[in-house]
Amino acid sequence: QVQLVESGGGSVQAGGSLRLSCAASQYTYCMGWLRQAPGKEREGVARLDEFGVIDYADSVKGRFTISKDNAKHTLYLQMNSVEPEDTAMYYCAARSDNHCSLSGLTRAPSYWGQGTQVTVSS
Repeated sequence: QVQLVESGGGSVQAGGSLRLSCAASQYTYCMGWLRQAPGKEREGVARLDEFGVIDYADSVKGRFTISKDNAKHTLYLQMNSVEPEDTAMYYCAARSDNHCSLSGLTRAPSYWGQGTQVTVSS
């Protein structure tokens, strides 16, 4: 059982930056970030596999960067130029198999954390 613990959320003004972190209890093949705003469906934000292949949602391309420190089993999401539409609960998620697409991770994560809230004010 993989445990994922997120941190780094908070309140920020539009145009600002935040960095989210996710500490994993062990190595996982596929990791990423999901988000869900009140009244909206869960959305895949970014994913990264063991080969370093990365996918981003169109809404965050050019603004968010996903990265990983393999030695620390820690995943990051650098959020720049944030917008009020980025307000959501952000979840770290992982899959234990090799079906590592952003849609697959969003639809059926094997593991996920408790979430960290990001609030962007205009």
